[in-house]
Amino acid sequence: MSAGQSLSRDHHTAIPAKPDLIRLCIGMIGIGTSGPLIALSSMPILTLIFWRNLGGAFFTLPFALRHARDRTGVKWAVVAGVLLALHFIGFFMAMRMTSVAAGTALVALQPIFTALFVKLSGGHIPSSAWLGMIVCFVGVGLVSGVDLQISVRAFTGDVAAIISAALAAAYIMAGAKAQRTLETSTYTTICYFVCSMTALPMALIAGNEITNFAGKEWLVLLGLIVGAQLLGHTMFNSVLKRVSPAVVSLIVFFEVPLSALLALWWLGQKPPIGIIPGIVLILIGCVLVVTRTRGTNND
Repeated sequence: MSAGQSLSRDHHTAIPAKPDLIRLCIGMIGIGTSGPLIALSSMPILTLIFWRNLGGAFFTLPFALRHARDRTGVKWAVVAGVLLALHFIGFFMAMRMTSVAAGTALVALQPIFTALFVKLSGGHIPSSAWLGMIVCFVGVGLVSGVDLQISVRAFTGDVAAIISAALAAAYIMAGAKAQRTLETSTYTTICYFVCSMTALPMALIAGNEITNFAGKEWLVLLGLIVGAQLLGHTMFNSVLKRVSPAVVSLIVFFEVPLSALLALWWLGQKPPIGIIPGIVLILIGCVLVVTRTRGTNND
């Protein structure tokens, strides 16, 4: 890795280069389909996690075979895979127990946890970035506040989403460490395979069905693999060699309005009018943190 790439990766408010911005935009669209598709599926959560990640590993394996493995990177890829499985359990629960709009808004707390982890690991987060995160946090509070009053089930989904956000941040951090020495294809293959193998025994112990599903369920699963897993997670993972985990996590905020719109279109889930100001604040916060002037980048 070049010194320039390392500097960009460790500069937690630097604007990514144009190719990485394109990858991040594709990734944002990919993960934006995740919540609505999970809500559409009736496949057991652990089974869905197993097949989704096994499918992702299968698609990236041919590319991974071209590269040699590194022990240190493999260790972090395994850690990331376990964290990803736990993140998915919380995220999938949230998509089933509360609205897609509220659940994705709470999972969008991920950058807050990422910033905290970056700070704890010795990184520097400028005050202007913290301001943007506070604005985002207020927006997330407004979005989720309506949902907190609906039911115990919805509240449980909210808690699952918040825990999922913390696990997602840890997963991104572990992935960044793994890709200091591993190629992205090698990392994603190991990570996704470990994630699927973490979910499988849980599914079997829980007595979940593994294979006997209607054709519609397999089509939804294929959509999750291609959209959320390959175009979403894999695109995000591909930029972690050059872009700070904090910046990658902040892009996830844009999943909130996209998922809400798709949920309205596909599921007829019309979010309350009261959450719209919160979504606007989330987007404003993203702009405050992610969009930087060249002068700031060169500080």
